[in-house]
Amino acid sequence: MMNGKIRVGLIFGGKSGEHEVSLASAQAVLRALNPLRYDAVLIGVSKEGKWLTDGNPLKTLVNAAHSPLLRPMNGADVPAAQTALLTRDAAEMTAADALHERVDVAFPLIHGPNGEDGTIQGLLELADVPYVGAGVAASAVGMDKQLMKALLRDAGLPVVEFLVVTRRQWEREPEETIREIETALAYPCFVKPANLGSSVGVAQARNWDELTQALANAALYDRKILVERAVDAREIECSVLGNDTPLASLPGEVIPEREFYDYAAKYADERTRLIVPAALTDEQTQTVQELAVRAFLALDCSGMARVDFFLDKRDGKILVNEINTIPGFTAVSMYPRMWQASGLSYPQLLDRLIELALERHADKKRNKTTY
Repeated sequence: MMNGKIRVGLIFGGKSGEHEVSLASAQAVLRALNPLRYDAVLIGVSKEGKWLTDGNPLKTLVNAAHSPLLRPMNGADVPAAQTALLTRDAAEMTAADALHERVDVAFPLIHGPNGEDGTIQGLLELADVPYVGAGVAASAVGMDKQLMKALLRDAGLPVVEFLVVTRRQWEREPEETIREIETALAYPCFVKPANLGSSVGVAQARNWDELTQALANAALYDRKILVERAVDAREIECSVLGNDTPLASLPGEVIPEREFYDYAAKYADERTRLIVPAALTDEQTQTVQELAVRAFLALDCSGMARVDFFLDKRDGKILVNEINTIPGFTAVSMYPRMWQASGLSYPQLLDRLIELALERHADKKRNKTTY
């Protein structure tokens, strides 16, 4: 801690299909951090997996991305107090050493593999740096849709019927794989890479040809492919905040104009409506909040998570779709918007998340390390 300020290491970018979403989240968090309380330490990871440790990594990656999600950056976007992880005269430090020496608390904002899946969290544990969000185990399970859904189901939470096929199984036995899916789930169904978010690689299949194409596409992104029954449903989301005694926000609803809430609907289609709070009965709101907290605790999450639900239009049943341990933090992301509707502003939310990270780290320090 320097000058009485907390040094917050923003870790962004990453080697995944959600690289640009991560940069957008970092831009939003950087703008919202209170400069009187925090100095932001910028830590970028390129699409090739290279750590950018000097200069202005966020500006470098944003201006290289050429994405409509991002606004171009110039020098004025980053105050002088906000610096990179390393200066050139300290470039021989390891990443773990640099994190330990120059960051008081880390804020991982890398969505998807190599960021949200426990890998960054493991590095931060080794570096003994407090960090925002779920720990190694909860991050890994939350990223893997197969493990996540199995754990939620075993905890008694209602989930959509699903099965998993591997890329090798699909490539070796394509016809047998499709017949297995047709028998178990029928059409329509959704096909998803097991370890990605932001609906990257997700497609709906209504027949043999569409299922073939969807499986081939999902196999480009992951070795495990999740296939689940399609549900004609409203898409409800709920933010969770806390450690051992988490709280749930007012739920929100996503209403895409496209057929389903895919990547384009999330980040490029201005017709997508995000309704906060969702138009639910008091009983439905309470059920969503209770299930969100139960899902959070079932995975042993900490800090934050967004839990997504299906509200079946046929019978009104509420089903847990998935949990996101590093939800989007862009200006239009649902996680901060739901907390804003619940009375917690974006800067206050960041304050609370940093407090929770420091609280959890202090609690871990109580563990004995000798026997």
